[in-house]
Amino acid sequence: MIRSSAFANKRYAILGLARSGMATLDALHASGAKLLAWDTREDLRMAASDKAIIADPLETDLSDYDAIVVSPGVPLNTHPIREKASDDGVPIIGDVELFAKARMSLPPHRVVGITGTNGKSTTTALIHHIIQSAALPTHMGGNIGLPILSQTPLPAGGIYVLELSSYQIDLTYSLDCDVAMLLNISPDHLDRYDSFDAYAAAKVRLFDMMGDGGVAIFGGGDEKTQLALRLMRADDRVQNIVDTSTIILEGQADWPSLQGPHNLQNAIAAVAAAEALGLHEHQWRPALQSFKGLPHRMERLAEASGVLFVNDSKATNPASTGPALGAYPKIHWIVGGLPKSDDLKECEPYFGNVVQAYTIGDAGPMFGELLAPHMPVDPCEMMLTAVQHAAANAKPGEVILLSPACASFDQFKDFEARGDCFRCAVNSVIEKDQIGTAAGGSIS
Repeated sequence: MIRSSAFANKRYAILGLARSGMATLDALHASGAKLLAWDTREDLRMAASDKAIIADPLETDLSDYDAIVVSPGVPLNTHPIREKASDDGVPIIGDVELFAKARMSLPPHRVVGITGTNGKSTTTALIHHIIQSAALPTHMGGNIGLPILSQTPLPAGGIYVLELSSYQIDLTYSLDCDVAMLLNISPDHLDRYDSFDAYAAAKVRLFDMMGDGGVAIFGGGDEKTQLALRLMRADDRVQNIVDTSTIILEGQADWPSLQGPHNLQNAIAAVAAAEALGLHEHQWRPALQSFKGLPHRMERLAEASGVLFVNDSKATNPASTGPALGAYPKIHWIVGGLPKSDDLKECEPYFGNVVQAYTIGDAGPMFGELLAPHMPVDPCEMMLTAVQHAAANAKPGEVILLSPACASFDQFKDFEARGDCFRCAVNSVIEKDQIGTAAGGSIS
């Protein structure tokens, strides 16, 4: 884990003891900080009891604390901790801000920060893979599910690659990235922000923290990203600015885990970051081909009787599903869940690639009405039914794609559980028919 003398003898209250909260607890405790910790779950409170005072910060005088470290999952727009912190005069920060404060204690290194609405995890993992393939020391962390404070400090010359959500950036104030990247901005998480503009502004704050020696990379042609690019160009503080929407990169057919127009954009952004770090084409191009991708993100699960099954459960909004539909010419599309919008406009340019749609979840009836004028629709409601029907209809050379364009919380605890359900359904169909072999090995 990362320890720092910057935390010794300081007092922190930790609110939220899930993955990043526990990593924060361990790192601060090992650094000699004095801690108070709280979570609504009793088992997590018990797990923290040997390292912290267990008490609800809302019921504790925090006026002599150095900060309240809040999990990104805590909704600051509605949670009373914001008012409590204001009353006690204590800043609210997150684990990424603690990492920023610890950097002075670490061997000389560089940091790449990636944000955006869609594609963050794939781009983060791809940049990490390129750096790793070039035999440079690297860790990835942040929103990708690996708390950065739990990582072993890198030796001199190492590169930390951080996926950063808007929630994490909201809790960060001094992260000076050597390379900062904004992939794209589309409406999302609007339950946490007053408006789409406020959500976009949260993303762009990543660049506000940069020093003048950093490289700013903008990856999308959408309105908000291009506005941020124009504002950055008007600011003389950062001189090195890259607009990847103007870059052409050939060879995508050779990158099996990076199919679709969105993954081409991700690859271009990752290459721009690699070159900003001083890597060359002979280092990054082979890495694009060897990249295996991430679970639930255009993940090739299996091929049976010439039909490919692809798990894109992470596509939780239409803006991320649209390009997924552009990845293959003949798709049996499993779509639906808890909708984030009442339209599928971002998907419309790719409707011609869809052989048939299979709707599931709460959005099923609404999406069925939207899609019926454009393609055959099978109202399945449940995942297993959708997979069974799609498998019965698909012909060799076609693709069965789960790309829901929705959140998962109507039927599943998260997008991972939804993707795992799809995987199990695919296994069931293949085993029942006793056909096909998994792409690259078992899909269990």
